[in-house]
Amino acid sequence: MDPLDDSPESLDFPDSLDSPDSLDSPDSLDSPDSLVLHTTDNGVSWITLNRPAAMNAVTWDQRERVISLLGAASVDPAVRAVVITATGKGFCAGADLRGGQATGTASGGERVAGDVARTIRQGAQRLITAVLDCEKPVVAAVNGTAAGLGAHLALACDLVLAAESAKFIEVFVRRGLVPDGGGAYLLPRLVGPQRAKELMFFGDALRAADAERMGLVNRVVADAELSAIAKEWAERLAAGPTRALALTKHLVNASLDADRSTALAAEAWAQEINMTTRDANEGVASFVERRTPKYRGL
Repeated sequence: MDPLDDSPESLDFPDSLDSPDSLDSPDSLDSPDSLVLHTTDNGVSWITLNRPAAMNAVTWDQRERVISLLGAASVDPAVRAVVITATGKGFCAGADLRGGQATGTASGGERVAGDVARTIRQGAQRLITAVLDCEKPVVAAVNGTAAGLGAHLALACDLVLAAESAKFIEVFVRRGLVPDGGGAYLLPRLVGPQRAKELMFFGDALRAADAERMGLVNRVVADAELSAIAKEWAERLAAGPTRALALTKHLVNASLDADRSTALAAEAWAQEINMTTRDANEGVASFVERRTPKYRGL
């Protein structure tokens, strides 16, 4: 972490996201389809945040589109892996605080009891849950600064690739806020409680190389290579046994909250379910026949 070089200016970080000036940006009139780009190629669903002028701070419409795309990926047999990335210098600067959406204030400026908790449950937490619950492997290709909810969006993914220029910031403390988007759930499970508290208490910028050493990132790559390596990883996952990967993801995620007997019981049932798939039979047959398996995601 670098407490001396993490100012908004040094990071190209838009600390005015929650100010009136940020609410009148030209992209505020664009459609969600243009602010979250989507393509499917070779079995991979590419979800790209596209508000580079705002460092890809997430609006309500963008959040709902990402949630919808992740849900669609789960049920679409043509999609076998997902990549979440962004355009410009920032991966995601967190939630766009326009109109009090993130603070739970009513339209007249008066806070109503229960609104904050409701807003968080229906907003940031739904976004992170959509990533965790997606039945296809999700790869984050972090192209730049990931702050607040943006950092948690990346860390909720199954695999995290980061460009050398990327930085991760638990920015909440800088604004006097408590972390949302599952941050206090995700971080201790990735780096332990002491490291998680250090990141959240100080809000310092964490460079990609340091994030890799701490276990937050799978691999750091040159900026120019990020898209190509993300494509390589995602297509490798897309060529794998889709249901087995989904069940493995579920087992790993669930194990963090389960005791040993519950985890082992879940593992046994996952094996039972998986052995009914064509891919499992293909994997066994290819081993016996000494050939490369050809998985179909079925």
